[in-house]
Amino acid sequence: MQNFTAFKLSKQLQKAIDNLGFEKPTPIQSKSFKIIKSGKDMVGIAQTGTGKTLAYLLPILEQLTYSDQIEPRVLIIVPTRELVVQVTEEVKKLTKFKSIHSLGIYGGTNINTQKNALQEGTDVVVATPGRIYDLMLSGAFKTKYIKKLVIDEVDVMLDLGFRYQLLNIMELLPKKRQNIMFSATMTEDVENMINEYFIAPKKVSIAVSGVPLDNIKQKAYAVPNFYTKINLLKYLLQNETLNKVLVFISTKRQANKIFELLEEELPNQGNVIHSNKTQNYRLRSIKQFETGEKRFLIATDIMARGLDINDISHVINFDTPRFPENYMHRIGRTGRAEKEGRSILFFTEKEKEFKEKIENLMDYQIPILPLPEAVEISKQLTREERPIEKEHENPIALDFEKGAAFHEKSNKNKKVNLGGSYRREIAKKYKKPKTRGDKNYNKGRRRK
Repeated sequence: MQNFTAFKLSKQLQKAIDNLGFEKPTPIQSKSFKIIKSGKDMVGIAQTGTGKTLAYLLPILEQLTYSDQIEPRVLIIVPTRELVVQVTEEVKKLTKFKSIHSLGIYGGTNINTQKNALQEGTDVVVATPGRIYDLMLSGAFKTKYIKKLVIDEVDVMLDLGFRYQLLNIMELLPKKRQNIMFSATMTEDVENMINEYFIAPKKVSIAVSGVPLDNIKQKAYAVPNFYTKINLLKYLLQNETLNKVLVFISTKRQANKIFELLEEELPNQGNVIHSNKTQNYRLRSIKQFETGEKRFLIATDIMARGLDINDISHVINFDTPRFPENYMHRIGRTGRAEKEGRSILFFTEKEKEFKEKIENLMDYQIPILPLPEAVEISKQLTREERPIEKEHENPIALDFEKGAAFHEKSNKNKKVNLGGSYRREIAKKYKKPKTRGDKNYNKGRRRK
């Protein structure tokens, strides 16, 4: 398919597409359009950065006409607040010339405000699973007229623990509806959900997780420890042409630590986002990174699946993900819209196994570059990297440090008080102790 005119879109939607500068549909968009428009259930397996959002929005909005009905007709569920904001913005851009109203709903904000917005009426609702489920239970979100359900990034939602909410949401929706699901990976949980709730779904698979995107150049550095990784990251940011850099790390604690250490030498050049940051801070940080006000952004894996930012020049994997699919999601943030992207992986000896799994999945060996001579090899170790102390002649490792007041108990203090021989014998004979205060015990004594 050469361009969007082959979709035979309405004039209003085609005009919106032209205004956005989209010319050629991606493979997932080409394969999904007719299936979704036909009303059949569909499951799409596609990488991040392949145009999934437009793949389901175009056919849905093409069929969605003006209605004075207050209750929503389309429900789109996504894993993160950031993705709610971005999908809602896409809907508004595409419906610029149509009388279609959309609403974004997520947690961390006043639920009563969202209830009032629903009462005013809307056609399309984009929401996180937890908050929309709460609104359903309260009766504020009316499900009666929902005709189309889209679950995007379903594998992420299951990883985040939203299985219960998703299953209950589908139970509360009308039985006669179209189900559309997108996932980057096909797991057993995803397959079970499809078998339970989908009716003869059509499957579309584009760019399987194990296949690297051809326009992303990958390289790796073998690094001995965390603080040497910090030195390498500082060196790359200071000496290489890294214009718009997304730095990934698995944990929130380490994300904060990296940001603090970079801020010392690269003040006001970057931000950090993870689920502990406030919603306003996260949105502001993403905006500053997107506009170029901030040069780098440090993010955790969960945030990776909610980011849709153009022109990211480099993705730096500060740590090596345990699951190869997470690596694919990370590097999928760069090299978008047929532009060249670059990915850099830091790995330690302990992470070498994870790197090999990534390479096996991709069927591609990531080139390893020597550390630049200017990068100092740090001797400072994190708590996790320090060797574990063991007691003399005892193979059991200590997971604590002995203080100055630490001492072993004396032998007499190691004895356990069992209550005396009398109580032990009585407990053994009668299963419970008998005392002078026991009514039956005293009654027997009086009879004698």
